[in-house]
Amino acid sequence: MSNNKKIQALLATLVLLLLVVGAEAQNNEVTESGNTVDHTPRDNFYDRYLYTEKNVLAYDFIHEKDVFWEKRVWRLIDIREKKNHIFREETNPFINVVLEAAKEGDITLYSVMDDRFTMPFTQEEANTVGSSKDTVCVFDPETFQDSCFEVINDFNPADVQQYRLKEVYYFDEETSQMNVRILGIAPIIERYDDNGNFLNSGPMFWLYYPEARETFARTEAFNTHNDAARMTWEDVFEARLFGSYIIKESNVYDRRIKDYKTAPMSILLESDKIKESIFNFEHDLWTY
Repeated sequence: MSNNKKIQALLATLVLLLLVVGAEAQNNEVTESGNTVDHTPRDNFYDRYLYTEKNVLAYDFIHEKDVFWEKRVWRLIDIREKKNHIFREETNPFINVVLEAAKEGDITLYSVMDDRFTMPFTQEEANTVGSSKDTVCVFDPETFQDSCFEVINDFNPADVQQYRLKEVYYFDEETSQMNVRILGIAPIIERYDDNGNFLNSGPMFWLYYPEARETFARTEAFNTHNDAARMTWEDVFEARLFGSYIIKESNVYDRRIKDYKTAPMSILLESDKIKESIFNFEHDLWTY
């Protein structure tokens, strides 16, 4: 082969290589921030990814000697209230965020036998939480025998209408501030019989909130005021962008408000009384 033919073959190979590389680069276009551009159809005119890069701010270290006073309270978030409708977002309700993270192993679920996070679920239990099994038997008229098999009932997010929070109010002597830390979250599920009649309600599990902050910080939550400024679930809890009321405070009898107050109005008044006592404690520490 002459030198001219060798040069032509080499040039043809280089051109083909450049075409392949150019097509690959076009299919995997990279932005200045290092993100690969996806050319599949999107329901927007720009890519949303900033929330996936959010870093969680670590809590300040608190020494026991600096905690001058603390009070543990349990709150109830009712997602049927207008302010809490973000918890029941149609596309991805909050309960689905929790269950998906648990199935991926990102967060640990704990038994409701106590609220001190002492009995973690196994991964198998976390994968099946919320669903139930029923045994259905069908009579065979030819053999005159019953054929029984198991049916799995899928979890319905609409059955979760409330969430219980466990949190601690404390006064930090080092900063002279009253602060609050959320310790745990428990979804409350409503249970019905086969005829659709309401039976009871109770917590499904407890999750340890400090562990779940990383997951919540990278999961979008709906912002009712601005579609461009999407929040994360960590923003919702840290900024306390939810409505709730106190259902229990730490006490020697370990009883809830409804255990010693029966009338609904009396329960709400007692809840406000506990909230006001926390405010008054901080207020009384200062003189004007």
